[in-house]
Order: sequence, then structure tokens, then C-alpha cells
Amino acid sequence: MSDSPFYKPVEPGPDQESVWDYPRPPRCEVTPETRIRVLVADQTIVDTRAACRVLETSHPPVYYIPVSELNSAQLIVSDNTSWCEWKGKASYFALRVGEIEIAGAGWFYPRPDPGFELLERCVGFYPSKMQACYVDDEIVTPQEGDFYGGWITSKVVGPFKGGPGTRGW
Repeated sequence: MSDSPFYKPVEPGPDQESVWDYPRPPRCEVTPETRIRVLVADQTIVDTRAACRVLETSHPPVYYIPVSELNSAQLIVSDNTSWCEWKGKASYFALRVGEIEIAGAGWFYPRPDPGFELLERCVGFYPSKMQACYVDDEIVTPQEGDFYGGWITSKVVGPFKGGPGTRGW
């Protein structure tokens, strides 16, 4: 936990999770009971119950979708990469849906590190770059900032890392 004067966890209510109860190092888990949908240009490009999610202290869940679940969308892999101390080397992609191309739409781990094998052949989308993302029937609020790509719903409480002044948490 942080000594920052800006840090004060929200007490979760019934049927809620606190991101401050999530583990570090993070955990990857399957979510077969959860329906994930992603819309771009009024088209549903993902509608699946085959997603998994990564839970990490101070971060909203990040959902990863098997590439095989994408509908009418094309991934265009870029040269951009980054490194996660837990998951390994990430690569990034643009997303093409019809005539629309969204640069920096998401990322994936071509060869995830041990413990994150569920992420192989899966992609994560930045909700802020999509028309809409849904967990079950609830529209997602994108995590503030452009680094983590978390999916915020009423089922999760923070505060969340990612916004101004949270880097040191």
C-alpha cells in the first residue's frame, strides 16, 4: 500500500471487488461466466464468453480476448513493443474494421512468461479507443491514462492507478 496522501481505498460494497485486494504479482484467470463485447463503427467485433482477465493491485481488470473470437476486424501488428516485468514482451497493433483504422488499438504477448500462458493468442483492447466495450451488459469506463488499458465497471472500486499523480503508487 502507498503512503501517498492521495491514496485511500474505497470500501467495496456487496458484489464488488476492490483493486487493492488484487494480487501483486498479478493473476490471470478465465472468465467463462462473463460476456465481453467490443463495438467499433457500430459493428460488434467481439462477443464472447471465452475471455480471460488479469488482476493486479491498484489496476482495474484487463480483459484479453482470443484472436479466434474477433469478428470482421483485422489486426495490423506494429513495430512498437514494451516490457512487463510479469507477462514479458508485449507487441501492439492497429485495428481495421471496414474503412476505419484505429492506431494503437491494443496489445498482445506473443510468448507470455510463465504463469500467463492464458494470454497466448489473445489480445487486449484499450477501451478508450473503441466505440464501446461491455462486461456483461454494462458499458465500460476506460481506465484513466493511456498505459494500462483497464476496464472499469460498477463491480470494481479503486482508486485506480493510471491518472495524474498515481505513478508512484
